[in-house]
Amino acid sequence: MNNIDKKKEILDKLVSFLNERYDDAKCTLNYTTPFQLLVATILSAQCTDERVNKVTKKLFSRVETPEQFVDLPLEELIEIIRPTGFYNNKSRNIKKLSSLLVEKYKGEVPKSIDELVKLPGVGRKTANVVLGNCFGIKGVVVDTHVQRIVKRLGIVNCDDPVKIEHAIMELLPQIDWTKWSHQMIAFGRDICKAKTPECAICNLRNGCNYFKKLAK
Repeated sequence: MNNIDKKKEILDKLVSFLNERYDDAKCTLNYTTPFQLLVATILSAQCTDERVNKVTKKLFSRVETPEQFVDLPLEELIEIIRPTGFYNNKSRNIKKLSSLLVEKYKGEVPKSIDELVKLPGVGRKTANVVLGNCFGIKGVVVDTHVQRIVKRLGIVNCDDPVKIEHAIMELLPQIDWTKWSHQMIAFGRDICKAKTPECAICNLRNGCNYFKKLAK
């Protein structure tokens, strides 16, 4: 069995496990518009979705559209999003991207990953979250959970999110990309945690490099 076939075999077992345990996995950020999901995803960097949802409940009751965010004083935005951390950088990016959306896109979120990643604070992960959940454009979201799990299982042996994204895109059918991303995030939060993974209840442990090291 060559290396590609071996990785596909591991991924197939992973997909079966995810479909069995997390078949109803979905985006856990609260939003009503593509722009709101864009803002919420930016806020979710280095922050839990639960905390982001508490912050955006207050934020989106105050401002909802790019036009309204442009008019919102920076100091007020900073105070509202402060609990999410990195609030200075996040607030500046949100203000800048709101202005760009108004000036260049008539207040609408573009439906192209190439256009989205040109917006301040928007990387491929954020772009794929918005495209997959709001526009039905399939993409692989590579967050810290996905990075950790694919490396532990030996599907991708690097830390580069872009390389991981493209590797998974080659191995996994496109129709499954968005759902798989949600399932992987749920798996990472629930079982395959960074510091204290629940290996005892994981059906994938026998093929997991991390578990093999623990067993030794």
